[in-house]
Amino acid sequence: MEDQPHILVVDDDDRLRDLLKRYLGDNGFLVTAASDAADARARLAAMAFDLIVLDVMMPGETGLELVTDLHRTMDVPVLLLTAMGEPEDRISGLEAGADDYLSKPFDPRELVLRINSILRRVVPKTETVTESVRFGDIHYDTDREELSREGEPIRLTSFEAQMLRILVERAGEVLSREDLTRLSGAAGGERSVDVQVTRLRRKIETDPRSPRYLQTVRGRGYLLRPD
Repeated sequence: MEDQPHILVVDDDDRLRDLLKRYLGDNGFLVTAASDAADARARLAAMAFDLIVLDVMMPGETGLELVTDLHRTMDVPVLLLTAMGEPEDRISGLEAGADDYLSKPFDPRELVLRINSILRRVVPKTETVTESVRFGDIHYDTDREELSREGEPIRLTSFEAQMLRILVERAGEVLSREDLTRLSGAAGGERSVDVQVTRLRRKIETDPRSPRYLQTVRGRGYLLRPD
């Protein structure tokens, strides 16, 4: 039981919530369920979770409002469930700090795959031989895909980690928005790429408004120049 990732499922749909609790439980997860944002807050205050599966459209406080507020005080990753499949809706979830999103209706097998993908990124690996890239006092571990400042981890969402890895692998090369969309598979297209670049700048730049490392090359795209 101690090795099972603990998942908090938050959805106001009783039937879906119960189905997810049973299915995730059958697939190796410890699952706690909450019916709305207030219920989720009470659970989060009492227990630690490895990941939250969070419905966007709930009465009262929405999933987007909850994830935005939670990320001010905790680093738990969030996978959003949304009935809104438009790119702008997905981008809103990424801007709020979600690690991933899944549009309803969905195959529960895909949910499990996405949860495991997120958990692999946030669970530290045991290898000790690593290479790193520096952005001033910030280090990026290229093996673990982890960002830190003076040994203190800086949390990356799955999309941020993927985008940073692509940029680091092609450091010194100008990548267009089309290139980054293709390489990352960003479902939100070029707008989603811009969102991830903005979020990365907040984490690696001293002054995100005047970036030193992740630069915009006018009319061409983005260029990463680490130390």
